[in-house]
Amino acid sequence: MTTKAEAVYEPRSGESWRDPFTMYMALRDHDPVHYVSDGDYWVLSRFNQVFDAAIDAATFSSAKGLTFTYAEMEKLGLEAPIVMMDPPEHTALRKLAIKRLTPRQVTVIEPMVRSFIAERVERLRELGEADVIAELLKPLPGLVVAHFLGVPQEDRTLFDRWTESIVAANADGDVIAADAIGELFGYFNSLIELRRKEPGDDIISALVHARLGDEEVSLAQLLGFAFTMVTGGNDTTTGLLGGALELLTQHPDQRALLLDDPRRIPNAVEEFLRLTSPVQGLARTTTRDLELEGTKIPEQKKVMLLYASANRDEREFGPTAADCDVTRKVRRHLTFSYGPHHCIGAAAVRLQARVAIEELLARCPRFTVDAERGHFAPGHFVRRYQTLPFNAGA
Repeated sequence: MTTKAEAVYEPRSGESWRDPFTMYMALRDHDPVHYVSDGDYWVLSRFNQVFDAAIDAATFSSAKGLTFTYAEMEKLGLEAPIVMMDPPEHTALRKLAIKRLTPRQVTVIEPMVRSFIAERVERLRELGEADVIAELLKPLPGLVVAHFLGVPQEDRTLFDRWTESIVAANADGDVIAADAIGELFGYFNSLIELRRKEPGDDIISALVHARLGDEEVSLAQLLGFAFTMVTGGNDTTTGLLGGALELLTQHPDQRALLLDDPRRIPNAVEEFLRLTSPVQGLARTTTRDLELEGTKIPEQKKVMLLYASANRDEREFGPTAADCDVTRKVRRHLTFSYGPHHCIGAAAVRLQARVAIEELLARCPRFTVDAERGHFAPGHFVRRYQTLPFNAGA
């Protein structure tokens, strides 16, 4: 039987992502406010604790970075992107950007997304066997992010290269990938100048010509928003979709429910979001001394919010929390965080997941993925397959 002393948090990366869930359960059950002495930070693993911290930006600040590394912002060497802001500055910028990412706005891109997915799924069907990450799940979010930022389609492969470099550098203990960030900022600096003269129907154009009170949105804020979209909108969506295909392979009874009634797919997406939790956790910094579950956490200390653990907490989701049930009515989950930092691209992610599952089940109803032969990507915060063998089925 696991004891408090045996409940240990160890950052995962690459193949160690294969099963973080046993570790999460031990933390939830035996040490829900866990101290990591090698790093001097705390880890929250139960749903209510993580939820309460996510909505309390006044106590759990994002302004000093989202990893368990101290002095992260100083190492990053740039003005805070939107995900590393606190209200009210965060709120004002978010309101300008989210107008282009509401569920209603996102529905406009469904024909484009469906056409792209259908073409890629047909290619998978013709190939019979292929790496579904390379063929579909990696290029899809790049297409969507490029669209919303007003980037020409021929440049979207740049997003994948930048994202890979930044995530890999973080996995090696470095919070930055200087060359990749330099290239990203150089590219968007040119695009921003173009949109000042030739605005389009995209977020960069909207922000360039918007105002925060009496001031324009600064170049640093524009670059920070582009940084957030590129690094936050690519590998996370890939992680969700790879995990969803694994779940559908592991649970043929659940797949049968969706084949029998595709109207269940939007609800199934919420279950896949809950169980996969691509962003497994992010950190905040305390702004005051506090006490949780009898454990004191001092001011100015990093606290990891384990979204993936919270999303499997039996205290919130009942005894079947670890099971895949596409009919489960999920009242709330933490995959997109909650409160001020609820993911700005949530509607776009849901759209991509729904359409991808619809097209895969319609065109390859007996597909399978081989998780054992798949490989996980490096990085301490996003759990995703880097490769995942796919079989289109007979």
